[in-house]
Amino acid sequence: MTRPGPQVSSAEESSSGPARSTAVRRALREVALVLVLLLAYKFGRLAADGNVGAAFQNAESVWHWERMLGLPSEKGVQGVLLDHRGAIRLANGYYAWVHFPATGLFLLWLYCRRPAHYRWIRKVMTLLTGSALLLHLVAPLAPPRMLARAGMTDTAHVWGPAVYGDPRTDAAANQYAAMPSLHVGWAVVVAVALIVVSHGRWRWLWLAHPVLTVLVVVATANHYWLDGAVACVLVAGAFWVVRRPQCEPHPPARPKRPTDMRPGAQKRR
Repeated sequence: MTRPGPQVSSAEESSSGPARSTAVRRALREVALVLVLLLAYKFGRLAADGNVGAAFQNAESVWHWERMLGLPSEKGVQGVLLDHRGAIRLANGYYAWVHFPATGLFLLWLYCRRPAHYRWIRKVMTLLTGSALLLHLVAPLAPPRMLARAGMTDTAHVWGPAVYGDPRTDAAANQYAAMPSLHVGWAVVVAVALIVVSHGRWRWLWLAHPVLTVLVVVATANHYWLDGAVACVLVAGAFWVVRRPQCEPHPPARPKRPTDMRPGAQKRR
């Protein structure tokens, strides 16, 4: 004879519907908010386009300061990649396809699996993106693939896949906004957040994501070393402003149970 399972009351059934509907509305609201932020950043970058002369002057200054600081040449990093055409296409694909999808999947995972951490991480990314847009507005910068002095190859244009078109006719993107590199900035935020919300020593392997991103954006001639460095400074500032809440407090200590639980044991003592 089968034993009857637990009965679900009609009140519980009626309450689960509104709760599920509320959760769906919250998820859709978060998705809409992230999309609005991305569109605002996109149109903000387009609004910053146009000051081409200043962008190339700033690029000359950045190249000069990197050599003054003794930083390795971006051309040297690209030279290693140019010896392996398959690696070039992988790097171009990483630049084109990993940036937005990886960040979006990370936010979705965080919202579903670590909701206590989602809101403050989203604030960090919003502050980082806003400060990057402000810097794009006040300091346009041509990437090294456009700078004649750098002598670098536009690997995406030659071997594909290409994200940008001809800068003279490309109305879909502002290509004079190299500093800071949001590819690097978002990768650092994703890695740091995953380290914070994960456990175990293997979580430090998430740092491979921003390290690989730096090598990719430099080797493909899309960014200078200083673009990534400035992005890291902005990330540190965003984490400092948006303080991490105490999302996982330690559970209260349980009271000690008496060793002898027999009736009357305490009275006999």
